[in-house]
Amino acid sequence: MCGRYASSASPDELAEEYEVDDIIGELPGPDYNVAPTVEVPAILERSVKSDGQDTGDVRRRLTPLTWGLVPSWAKARNTGAKMINARVETVASKPAFKRACAVRRCLLPADGYYEWYELRTPGVNGGKPRKQPFFIHRADGERLAMAGLYEIWRDPTKDRDDDSAWLRTCTVITTQATDAVGHIHDRMPMVITPERWDAWLDPKQTDPDAARQLLAVTEPALLEAYAVAPLVSNVKNNGPELVRPLAEVDQPAEETLF
Repeated sequence: MCGRYASSASPDELAEEYEVDDIIGELPGPDYNVAPTVEVPAILERSVKSDGQDTGDVRRRLTPLTWGLVPSWAKARNTGAKMINARVETVASKPAFKRACAVRRCLLPADGYYEWYELRTPGVNGGKPRKQPFFIHRADGERLAMAGLYEIWRDPTKDRDDDSAWLRTCTVITTQATDAVGHIHDRMPMVITPERWDAWLDPKQTDPDAARQLLAVTEPALLEAYAVAPLVSNVKNNGPELVRPLAEVDQPAEETLF
């Protein structure tokens, strides 16, 4: 799964990189410990309407979404924490994701993501297992454009004209991990390569199976994983020190994988 990631780019950087037409809403600041239920920057496209009619124009937006998908048909907004990931194997068929896969796809920019590996160190803590966090990112320093879906849920107890009645949420699509990181965790985020961004975001592409074919797995040679300080295990901690290699934050590991 992907349950924690880093996203530090500014709105201006993202708008330029993804050729955004409009920045909508107040974007979150740099976050090196993105956790479920917080707002994250997302890129999506929406058809422009005038007097309720589709004009045929499409605008690319950079906007905040809450991480943890709440389907439009959900009875309560608290279901999102359970759906931070959507498995690529079932994303085009599972009821919670099928409609979004057809018409509400997005990109979720990330510096990289975290996974935890269980270690057993003889003679330390009675030999009990502990979890060592790793930061997984592109070795060339480029951002990951994680494949995502989004939904718009309305609180039935509030008036439609009340903006607080609307909850805009997202999920990260995951797949089987490659050999480069599979020894740390068996799942990893799916990505969208730049040449497929337009097709993935296109709201006129409404075939979920066709959309699924646009997904890609990051080539193993492009990924790098290294141990980081356990600071990231606490969602209250945030800052660039969370993504620094363990040795650089003066907290040596009792055991490493490499």
